[in-house]
Amino acid sequence: MRLLHLLLVPALILAAAGASAASPALPDPLRFFDGRTENLGTAKVIFHKPYRTRSLGRGRIERDGSLTLVQRVEDEDGKAPHDRRWQVRKTAPGHYFATMSDAIGPVAIDKVGGGYRFRFRMKGDLAVEQWLTPLGDGSSAKSTTKVRKLGLTVATSASVIRKVSGL
Repeated sequence: MRLLHLLLVPALILAAAGASAASPALPDPLRFFDGRTENLGTAKVIFHKPYRTRSLGRGRIERDGSLTLVQRVEDEDGKAPHDRRWQVRKTAPGHYFATMSDAIGPVAIDKVGGGYRFRFRMKGDLAVEQWLTPLGDGSSAKSTTKVRKLGLTVATSASVIRKVSGL
């Protein structure tokens, strides 16, 4: 299901900001996505076999400081590749507001401890919660996502997002 892959990208946006003491946090986590990123992982939808997920992102910081990110989603779930679009802006320290082409309504992003929590809704009355945890190298993050319907977990995903060059 593409909805799992949707969750992986936002997490990357903020991953660099929560880097460990061994790797200082970036002054602006949105800059992590300025340029190219790659997200590789596995998704599991209830009653289906797990499948690999992949997205290639291209981001840029706008004049107003917001992030525009376009991700090319190429999952191995049998669906055609498609583009996902994000617009993210910082609203207060540790708080971000985003729109995403696959979400219904806004995406809330909050810094919690050493990571970031994304919360949003998708078609089909699906509630999505994604956690992005920066890895110690300062150029990658771990993403875990749960998708719920009527309070029951119907899909999960786990991935690693990394800043890349030459894609």
